[in-house]
Amino acid sequence: MAELKIPTEIVSLPSKGLLYPETSPLAKGQIEMKYMTAKEEDILTNANFIRQGTVIDKLLQALIVTPIDYNELLIGDKNAILVAARVLGYGKDYSFTYNNREVSVDLSTLEDKVVDESLFTRGVNEFNFTLPHSGNNITFKLLTHGDEQKIEAEIKGLQKVNPNGSTDVTTRLKHIITSVEGKREAKDVREFVDNYLIAKDARALREHYTKIQPDINLIYKPEDDSYVGEGIAIPISLNFFWPDSGL
Repeated sequence: MAELKIPTEIVSLPSKGLLYPETSPLAKGQIEMKYMTAKEEDILTNANFIRQGTVIDKLLQALIVTPIDYNELLIGDKNAILVAARVLGYGKDYSFTYNNREVSVDLSTLEDKVVDESLFTRGVNEFNFTLPHSGNNITFKLLTHGDEQKIEAEIKGLQKVNPNGSTDVTTRLKHIITSVEGKREAKDVREFVDNYLIAKDARALREHYTKIQPDINLIYKPEDDSYVGEGIAIPISLNFFWPDSGL
């Protein structure tokens, strides 16, 4: 019997690989992905993965052919891979309900965000920023999948200690900021966020972060005028991959 092969596609990353170390396969700015099979559909219905909230990551790891460190993936690049996985698995047409109306999106038409690549230093995921109100100079990085996992674990740990507390914003900032006035020790960054980072500066940092973060644009703008604002945020859940799953 002849060897059977599963077709693959090359997927471009919004970051173009510019922020990964040159030794990383991700630095090429693209990865190879295979088409979804029945085996991957088993992943989508795995009750343990769904309960743990890891089902999407398990799916993407199974579909990526290029030998990468999944934890290195920038969140924006991961979003693009997620959309590519949906197209390869179930096609480009995706329908969802918005304000009691059915909206249909051609996922193949989604484009990458436009970012100023002149702010990037090849192979370096770190940026300088002067906080506009306090004047403090900081450096920060764009979060990876691995960073998000650490943040989630830290938040869960803090909630066990103080169930009524909320630390989502400050915990995320502690992982984004890499130095304050040249000080790179984690304790210095954490003390700064807890005691010296004023709200106006925190907001300015988040806005700048969003502006320069490479990503796929998940905002859909219908051609008619029945929707107001900048567009509709395309919902991403397990139903994104399998609308008939009922999950």
